[in-house]
Amino acid sequence: MNIKFELNNEYKNIKEFLLNIKEFFKENSNTIHKARNELKVIEYKGIKTVVKAFKIPNFINQIVYAYFRDSKAKKSYENAVKLINLGINTPKPIGYIEFYKNFLFKQSYFISEKLDYNFTIREPLRNLDFKNREIIIKKFVQFTYNLHKNSVYHKDYSAGNILVIKNENSYDFSIVDINRMQFKSISLEEGLDNFAKLWLDEDSLNIIAKEYASLAQVEEQKAIEILKQCDKKLKGFVEFKRKIRGKK
Repeated sequence: MNIKFELNNEYKNIKEFLLNIKEFFKENSNTIHKARNELKVIEYKGIKTVVKAFKIPNFINQIVYAYFRDSKAKKSYENAVKLINLGINTPKPIGYIEFYKNFLFKQSYFISEKLDYNFTIREPLRNLDFKNREIIIKKFVQFTYNLHKNSVYHKDYSAGNILVIKNENSYDFSIVDINRMQFKSISLEEGLDNFAKLWLDEDSLNIIAKEYASLAQVEEQKAIEILKQCDKKLKGFVEFKRKIRGKK
């Protein structure tokens, strides 16, 4: 089986870990998430890592990833490097590795340092009584606006992918699940639409729209209307899919 990999220069002392990640992953039982892909926390030489094992793609995509498109693991690593160079928080990338067999792409892993955080943005968005709720949401909007000003568009900007770190006097944010990301100029409409996957209630929607409007120096009502339309469109689409599935 052939491999391709890249290792962050700061972690040359754990190259063995990267090259043998399949064995380390198989032997470890500390799974923190398992759906389409699986994430495990694995400690090696005193470094706590999060290892993301991507699902083996179907036959067509094994050809696509072998010859025409970068793997999700490679994108995750390269996007993390770009974000850090822009001064945007994401868990520190350690490396990625891809496995090939018979000229076909098979498996890939992305490894980053484990980041300690207090909660995800889901908690303050869902809980109206969450301590410092409005402050946290406004800080989150400022973080997101900074992403957009740096031409960063996270295409999986859902509540579970935004980590919140509580400091003594403030809150910091970090983004994960970053393989689907674009680096481009972002319009007001695209910027507000980026919040749609958060599944907002009326109160959260107004806080976000008003804060984003202030940062973008546009009228509050305009931002509120745009975000309402984006939110409505997503919820309508999800409801439509549910109905279709119910008919099957």
